[in-house]
Amino acid sequence: MLSTRRFKRLLPLMLLLSQSITLSLANEWTGNLSAETRGFAEKATLTDQSQFYGSISLHPEYYHEWENGVQSLTASVFARKSFQNESRSHIDLRELYWTFVSEDWELRVGVRKIFWGVTESQHLVDIVNQTDFVESFDGEEKLGQPMVNLAWIQDWGTLDLFILTGFRQREFPSSDARLRTELVINSDEALYESDQEKSHIDFAIRYSHVLGDWDIGLSLFYGTSREPRFELVNAGSNVKLVPYYDIINQTGLDVQATLENWLWKAESIYRNGMGENYIATTFGLEYSFYDIASTGLDIGLVTEHLYDSRQSTATNAFENDLMLGLRFALNDTQSTEALAGIIQDIDGEATVLSLEANRRIGDQIKITLEGYLFSHTDNQDLLYSFRNDDYVQLELGYFF
Repeated sequence: MLSTRRFKRLLPLMLLLSQSITLSLANEWTGNLSAETRGFAEKATLTDQSQFYGSISLHPEYYHEWENGVQSLTASVFARKSFQNESRSHIDLRELYWTFVSEDWELRVGVRKIFWGVTESQHLVDIVNQTDFVESFDGEEKLGQPMVNLAWIQDWGTLDLFILTGFRQREFPSSDARLRTELVINSDEALYESDQEKSHIDFAIRYSHVLGDWDIGLSLFYGTSREPRFELVNAGSNVKLVPYYDIINQTGLDVQATLENWLWKAESIYRNGMGENYIATTFGLEYSFYDIASTGLDIGLVTEHLYDSRQSTATNAFENDLMLGLRFALNDTQSTEALAGIIQDIDGEATVLSLEANRRIGDQIKITLEGYLFSHTDNQDLLYSFRNDDYVQLELGYFF
């Protein structure tokens, strides 16, 4: 994370640099500059929290290749300045890596973002990158991960080998932020199972292949868990939570089948090293209706089941839940899309309602709407801290 003073000095320079380079190297530079406002429907549960939060963000991306694409360089930086929540102001090097492409193998060295997964509601197998929890609580945003990645590409599939050099711990919202736990999580005092702490080298391997209508991925991971457990610490009159990062082994499987209008999706992991060994799964399907009444409108019906064998001791809120969703795509020139969903706890009454929608305005402006509602949570539910944090967020982005 970056201090506010350094952020204020660097942000104008980044804006000027991205603008000047965009003009001179337009074919190689892309990115966006966005303004975001988030408003909460109810009064904050905790003191020092605001009703409205505003911020701006900059995300320039650079790509250059030579030797007819045999070698290339990719770079991406993300920066946000929040006006009410200092802990959300940060700069992160999302990607900075060199690629060498051969006939049947590819080598990438540097900081990268890797995504694994096929399901809609959560991505169990996606373990390489740390979650940017300050940027977004839903786990969709990730920090860059230093690595060496060798991909061996054959007719029988692709085998990816990863050496992950250096661990990035998860940062959590500060006391004046919304969407945070009632007890402050102190990341500065994080504990590690490994004596090497952040210097521990992790390893991963993934096999992926397309067999007709089926996409299959099988992964193995050994190293520091990106997801911490928490220890309760008494500090005088204050009680706080401290993250504890275990050394884990995780086996993951993700499968997707495309069968005419159907998409069948499944992710499953088996993990040991975080106390009890456990299995977690997410599986479901999506059925799409295309070009309804010749209007160009597509509607997708989505359903998934989320399961964690740890049940009440699970470190996430979805140990036995059902997700239902509706996806809309107008297929218009403005690329208007929306996804509305509900996740219902099968064992209790907790409900999460969500909405994500976006639409282009012209060629370079995009407006995005996001909303979450947390209902019927009780004090035994991990979502209880969010009980008064229903919100709507509007973002206006300029893409260059």
